[in-house]
Amino acid sequence: MGEIEQKRKTVFVTVGTTLFDALVKAVDTEQVKHELLRRGYTHLLIQIGRGSYIPHKCEGEGGSLGVDYFTFSSSIAEHLRSASLVISHAGSGSIFETLRHGKPLIVVVNEDLMDNHQSELAEELAERKHLYCARPQLLHETITDMNLESLLPYPAGDAKPVISLINRFLGFPDD
Repeated sequence: MGEIEQKRKTVFVTVGTTLFDALVKAVDTEQVKHELLRRGYTHLLIQIGRGSYIPHKCEGEGGSLGVDYFTFSSSIAEHLRSASLVISHAGSGSIFETLRHGKPLIVVVNEDLMDNHQSELAEELAERKHLYCARPQLLHETITDMNLESLLPYPAGDAKPVISLINRFLGFPDD
């Protein structure tokens, strides 16, 4: 009997246009990679943005998690479409684009940012059960405890104009 090709299940990690080495380091730990593998994920694709931390690449042979990374992409939409799970920074653009694609989402809050209004958005959406919210050092526990079936779909509608207005008002880039 030949080896059955395992269905590819990719976890896509995005830091947007920011620097968020704490998130990249968190997903690159053996604990997190082991837990993702245990939950049936086969590949981990990490967008590292402006970060200096380089994750460990792995082909994914012999039952290990395949790991790859890149700095920037002209559009993350393609990566979002093919992802089975998204782990993102708390940028409103990344959050709403992921929810619009109907993908399960863990938002990791960057605690190094001052006046972090992004964490308020992530925590509010987590309270409404649209996503999970985590800190880098607690990402492993969030993945271990998450029940993706309990997440509620985000109601359709184009939030981009509102997001842009809020971001401009607060002095944030559009993401």
